[in-house]
Amino acid sequence: MKFSANLGFLWADRSLPSAIHAAKTAGFDAVECHWPYDVPDVEVRDALQETGLPMLGLNTRRGNVEDGDNGLAALPGRCAEARAAIDEALAYAIAVNAANVHVMAGFASGGAAEDVFVENLRYACAEAKSHGITILIEPLNSYDAPGYFLRTTDQALRIIDMVGSANLKLMFDCYHVQLVEGDLSNRIRRLLPRIGHIQFASVPDRGPPDHGEVRYTHLFNLIAELGYAAPLGAEYKPVDDTESTLGWLADIKREL
Repeated sequence: MKFSANLGFLWADRSLPSAIHAAKTAGFDAVECHWPYDVPDVEVRDALQETGLPMLGLNTRRGNVEDGDNGLAALPGRCAEARAAIDEALAYAIAVNAANVHVMAGFASGGAAEDVFVENLRYACAEAKSHGITILIEPLNSYDAPGYFLRTTDQALRIIDMVGSANLKLMFDCYHVQLVEGDLSNRIRRLLPRIGHIQFASVPDRGPPDHGEVRYTHLFNLIAELGYAAPLGAEYKPVDDTESTLGWLADIKREL
């Protein structure tokens, strides 16, 4: 079983290149991030080469965060901004050899939002295809992101089917799915062929996966038994310095 450190939360007090080195020292097999755009891609690429860690993925920009944006791709009337964010994310992903780009939908609802989301995803998939990059979409729970367009795995699968591109996959975040839908084991069994990346955190506090209502040793064993071999993304919020929260990593690697 392999694990990826999500550097949007882990070692967030460090520069991105320094966080990549910290993830290597801690024993992670890969890294991923949220919005790396303030860091020159060459610095990230150098850190990845120095550590030998792959960059699994990054997100499109949220938009104008001060005005409440949390993604642009499902917002009617903002297609040009959404596609500029997609272009930017793909360019950065190409530069650092990232495998995936998560296209963030944003706060929206209704048929017009669905239509523009589908069209922007078709654009993203077409632009990403020749570079071997997978486009991901992720349902977010309504407690942390009330009003976010993409809310459930069923909705995400319907969107994926509408787009009709082989390089569009589901980002299955166990934390978000458990809060909204539950039944993680059966959902993973059913959805695994459609999943491009799996993330995790404790539920309900989004801390490290060593407490809460989800027994991750069971879930990780199931994922391995089903033949999923890609690194699983640790996207949790440390309550203290990141190193003090990493006991779960050694424990799980010892148990699995």
